[in-house]
Amino acid sequence: MQKVPFVVELDPGTYYFCACGQSGNLPYCDGTHKGSSHQPYQVELQERQTVAVCGCRQSATRPFCDGTHLTLA
Repeated sequence: MQKVPFVVELDPGTYYFCACGQSGNLPYCDGTHKGSSHQPYQVELQERQTVAVCGCRQSATRPFCDGTHLTLA
């Protein structure tokens, strides 16, 4: 867990973002969740864009950041 988002520029395509917090390739899923109740967040982008992926795991709009990390102690 980190208190800042992962800001990444992505090309069009399908991406899988980590939901368990254990991936060795954050913010992307690397399959570490297998055997748990977690499933990655699938996001499909139609155009190149910069996104802020939640790093604190508390955002109400996961996998994207909503600024919740600013309120955490």
